[in-house]
Amino acid sequence: MSAMAFVSITPLGEGEGVSEYVARAVRVIKNSGLDWRLTPMGTIIEGESPAAVLGVINSAVEELSDCNRISVSIKMDYRRNRETGMSRKVESVMEKMDL
Repeated sequence: MSAMAFVSITPLGEGEGVSEYVARAVRVIKNSGLDWRLTPMGTIIEGESPAAVLGVINSAVEELSDCNRISVSIKMDYRRNRETGMSRKVESVMEKMDL
């Protein structure tokens, strides 16, 4: 089984530059022990179950408890029938492009 989520956690009303807040949230994700990858638009997190991934997202949001309002966007893919992994998904597309 594999659960993968693309998440964007952004405080609202904290000014134009929010990288210090994003860094705090990403640090929680990094320290979770789950596989993750930072992108310019959000972070991908991969774990064995939706509960594991959503638990890390919840912890990252709670890290920003000093912010009065936080926008959280999540897109999740949950596979019960195989363990794919974020790298394998990209490799599969790249292989097909080389046809």
